Amino acid sequence: MEALQIIVAIFILALASSLTFASDPSPLQYFCVAINDPKGSGLHIRKNTSNIFGSTVTPVNVAQMPGLHTLGISMVRIDYAPNGGLNPPHTHPRASEILVVLEGTLHVGFITSNPDNRLIFKVLYPGDVFVFPVGLIHFQYNIGNTYAVAFAGLSSENPGVITIANAVFGSNPSINADILAKAFNLDRKMFLNLLPSNSEQPAKLTYIIMKGIRSILIAFGLFAFACSSASAYDPSPLQDFCVAIKDINNSGTHSRLLFVNGKFCKDPKLAVAEDFFFSGPNRPVNTSNPVGSNVTMINVDQIPGHNTLGISLVRIDYAPYGVNPPPFYIGKTAAVTFAGLSSQNAGVITIANSVFGSNRPINPDVLAKA
Repeated sequence: MEALQIIVAIFILALASSLTFASDPSPLQYFCVAINDPKGSGLHIRKNTSNIFGSTVTPVNVAQMPGLHTLGISMVRIDYAPNGGLNPPHTHPRASEILVVLEGTLHVGFITSNPDNRLIFKVLYPGDVFVFPVGLIHFQYNIGNTYAVAFAGLSSENPGVITIANAVFGSNPSINADILAKAFNLDRKMFLNLLPSNSEQPAKLTYIIMKGIRSILIAFGLFAFACSSASAYDPSPLQDFCVAIKDINNSGTHSRLLFVNGKFCKDPKLAVAEDFFFSGPNRPVNTSNPVGSNVTMINVDQIPGHNTLGISLVRIDYAPYGVNPPPFYIGKTAAVTFAGLSSQNAGVITIANSVFGSNRPINPDVLAKA
């Protein structure tokens, strides 16, 4: 009987481990560069947006930068044409996304899974930041009359992209028209006209769909696929997101609140756009300090909706010849960089402060010998 209990316990632990660590692989070494050097360039160049959607996504993932292999992070630059440039509704099955607007005005949003199917949206201006939880369908739309540019960090070396209209109406082979007609509660003939022939291109098809079908039709399509695409990472609240509550005294009965990552979670039905929003990283920061740099964190403390999403963002300002220890800026003018980090709360250990400024101080004999 005891042997049986041990076997059952081992089985449960093995099952728990396989579920808990469902994320990008760890190679038990600092990095695993497939080939070439872990670097890339060219993201400062505006991209051509003369296409059906009026947008271009330039990815920097493991396919472009082999050094990202196993690091669990990637990024994209997104260019939007004026007056309606669109990054159409899509989902990343393996990653959360944190987006910062550098130029222009974007209407952005994401849709929660069944049964609520709520659209959570916000208008973003330069310097605004917004978070899209893993697996949920989201979009960005340029509502300004100028070009828009955004950068986004994603919490996977290869996040994947599923563009909803292409997947539903442009699959290969096509989904049976009777299935689509029943799913969308519309006439079968409409779908026969929409489904691709051998000569039609998916991009053109998507354009016809988005221009010819009412927005509610698209919405139903998004809702139907949201839940099936959602992923569970460690730790997982087993819901779309877990907005951290700063003041649990004003959040109802504690026993009804989910507790994840050391934080209580707001009821998802009460989440609002501001829970996923932060403004300010476009503003220069004072660098008149001994190291000549200043790091502005944008993590779960600034964006409560970050909780459990496994990604955050920093802005780093450098004075001329400023240093973010240990890297050293060699330019004669001020510099600014943005960085994505593969944790909602990455933590920082500055070596000089830690070794020589600890509380209590490390024994001088230890330091001298070290």
